[in-house]
Amino acid sequence: MTVYTIDRRFKTSVERTPRVLEVAESFGLGLSDKEFVIYDNLDVEIRQGDVVYITGQSGSGKSLLLRDLKEQMTRSGLRVADLNEIELDGRPVIEQVGKNMQEATHYLALAGISDAWIYIRKPSELSDGQRYRLKLAKVIEQDADVWVADEFGAVLDRVTAKAVAFNLQKTSRRMGKTLMVATTHTDLVEELGPSLTITKRFKERVELEHAA
Repeated sequence: MTVYTIDRRFKTSVERTPRVLEVAESFGLGLSDKEFVIYDNLDVEIRQGDVVYITGQSGSGKSLLLRDLKEQMTRSGLRVADLNEIELDGRPVIEQVGKNMQEATHYLALAGISDAWIYIRKPSELSDGQRYRLKLAKVIEQDADVWVADEFGAVLDRVTAKAVAFNLQKTSRRMGKTLMVATTHTDLVEELGPSLTITKRFKERVELEHAA
């Protein structure tokens, strides 16, 4: 088990333009510099093979936490595959993953793509959800220790998102990969079966729940 310590705080100052000063005077606003604490030396314990579910309201700091965890893991020598960094080229879907036909269909099936018609289409001809699942397949095929997905399933309908979440966590656990996802949606607990659920509230408030 590795403990990652997250400490994030920002100092802000307001530019004192004539209009800003007028607003401040009209509404009694103070213009002194302020420090906003997002994470106050938060210790996060993660074991290799864990499923980490980061959720909370938009703007609360989920993506920041995910990015900091990813950076610390990378510095520690772990190989991290980030879904948001996956690039698709102009080749047909079946050519995008795997060293051969068997590998390609295997990885695509793990990501929820098993339609021969999709296999022969180009990514530009797919829906956002289909492209998302293709990127998942490309993440799965990478020789990485950690899989990361911010805004997980945002382009998928909820039924599909739950199916993808269930299949992805099964695959990650079977392959011994750490899976970390961040999303505003709180309805994926049953499908992900997370080892650790991190619920980010506003300011520095964070709730960590480890599976029994």
